[in-house]
Formats: sequence, C-alpha cells, structure tokens
Amino acid sequence: MGVSRFAPLLVLVLLAGCESPPPPAPTPTTTTPSPTYGPPPSAGLSLSVGQVEAGLGHRASVLTLTNRDTAPRKVTGYPDLKILAGDGSPLEVKVEHGTSYFARDLGPQDLTVQPGEKVVAVLAWSATVTSGDTRTGAAIAVVPVPGEPAQKQPLDTDLGTTDTVTVSSWATEVGA
Repeated sequence: MGVSRFAPLLVLVLLAGCESPPPPAPTPTTTTPSPTYGPPPSAGLSLSVGQVEAGLGHRASVLTLTNRDTAPRKVTGYPDLKILAGDGSPLEVKVEHGTSYFARDLGPQDLTVQPGEKVVAVLAWSATVTSGDTRTGAAIAVVPVPGEPAQKQPLDTDLGTTDTVTVSSWATEVGA
C-alpha cells in the first residue's frame, strides 16, 4: 500500500526529468547574395553549359555555342573564359588551351556556323588536392568571339589545389 501511494509521484518525477530544455533561438546569418545569371541570349551567338562529368578525379563540361542569328557567323580558336567565385568575381585560375582527360584538342580552327548550328568546346579540370587551400568556382564567363560581351553561366568547378583548367578549341563536335 505504501508503494502504490507514491507511484503517481514517482511517475511525475520521472517524466519531469525527461523534459529537455527548449532549443536555442536561431542566430541570423548574413550571406553575400550570389549573382543570378540570365538565360542565354535569344539572338547572336548563345552559350549553354553542359552538366559536369566526372572520372578518376577529373571533371569536364561541354560548352555549346549556338548561332541564333539569321546569317552565318565566324568562330575561331578558343573560348576566352574566366572562372568566377560565388559573388561573381573572377578567380585567379590559369586557363590552358589543349587536350584534356576528356577531350582531344584539334587546335584553333576557322569555323562558319550557319543559323541554328552549334559548335562545342570542352572545359576540363582536375579536382586533385595536394596541399594548401582548395578552390571552388561557381560560374564561368565566356567571350565566344573577340569583341562580343562575356556570357555568364553557373558552373560548379571543384578545382582542388590545381588552380588550372584546360579548354579545347571550338569544334563541330567533341574531339572531331
């Protein structure tokens, strides 16, 4: 009889010990707004960026340039590009021209792109980490042909500690 009289009190004591304090109030965070990148232009030479492909520590994305004009356009050589940080500022990254793990480079060519046709280039990099700080890009800025404005598109680039990307020349298809 003595135990049954204290049982409700024991249950209350046990339940009270199970209560946890309320979670702390969230602290406001300030973030730098990231730039937004509009759609590719609907006229002229229009850049689009393919998804990132990965293999054995290497990464690549196909850059596609479409002629949205009504007249043929000349495209020569290599894309002029920069890797951009999350805030849109250019990163100090070395851009090399040539063959990469993902694509053979045919060297600079003079191409005539008819209305509606496309040319491609491959942007590749290594995600190798040796020592030091790693770098990550959030976008690229590409000048398709000299004298035209840069077109900016989002592209995550995990550059490891290499700080180097390789881009192939504009071509009618990857590696051809």
